[in-house]
Amino acid sequence: MMTAAAAQTQYRQEFVSGFEQRTSLLRQSVTREAMIKGNQATFLVADSGQATAQTRGSNGKIPSRSDNLSQPTATLVEKHDLVQRTGFDIFGSQGDGRRIMQETSMAVVNRDIDQSILAELGTATQDTGSATTASLALALKAKTILGNNEVPFDNNISAVITPAFHAYLMQVDEFASADFVNNKPFSSDQQMFRWMGVNWIVHPNLAGKGTNAEVCFMYHANAIGHAANVDGMECEVGYNGEQQYSWARCSIFMGAKLLQNAGVVVINHDGSAYAAS
Repeated sequence: MMTAAAAQTQYRQEFVSGFEQRTSLLRQSVTREAMIKGNQATFLVADSGQATAQTRGSNGKIPSRSDNLSQPTATLVEKHDLVQRTGFDIFGSQGDGRRIMQETSMAVVNRDIDQSILAELGTATQDTGSATTASLALALKAKTILGNNEVPFDNNISAVITPAFHAYLMQVDEFASADFVNNKPFSSDQQMFRWMGVNWIVHPNLAGKGTNAEVCFMYHANAIGHAANVDGMECEVGYNGEQQYSWARCSIFMGAKLLQNAGVVVINHDGSAYAAS
């Protein structure tokens, strides 16, 4: 009787990263404040209050006025992610367990930064109307709403969109055709790009993604603020000798705040046609 071959299983020591958002995509698109101490960050929004120029009065004096000043406040909260693995677990498991813990912990906190910003953007009250599929007209409508609100087109306008919104844009000649643009979107699928004077960010975790009620945004950096402790994200790794376990912790003290409602447009989008069946 022949002996069957003894099968051997080889385990790859270098781990393969699972699919999840690992970095903050939005913090660079807002007004940032680094705090040294305290649990509240107060931003100052200043304008003229739509004042108009005046002529000298009949008494020979120039009329005076006060500026329009508001102080939106972001309340900071502490956010943490702590992961632990025993010494035996580290010893007996595949891959670099300590590195896995550190990277996943950083990913958790980075996602929370974006969610805090998205939550504040979601409190804005002006939108593009009922949900429709992305088009040049829809993009221009959102930008026009900002323009009508006197929001400056000064390279500080961003749009955060879903993958489905991006897919529709790829079919718009004015976005993808060399007759209209110099970039070649089909040659490199970028997650961040510039078009129409707007910084576009394709985000995987917007509310309603994959449905007929996706929530996207176009906004100016001065419309949303994000405050965090001056050192930013704190990432620590360590080992407890007494109890023989390794740990990784990421922490941040942060808060986001809508500063100017006029600078945010909610884009209601129908992305259901690009959802998995």
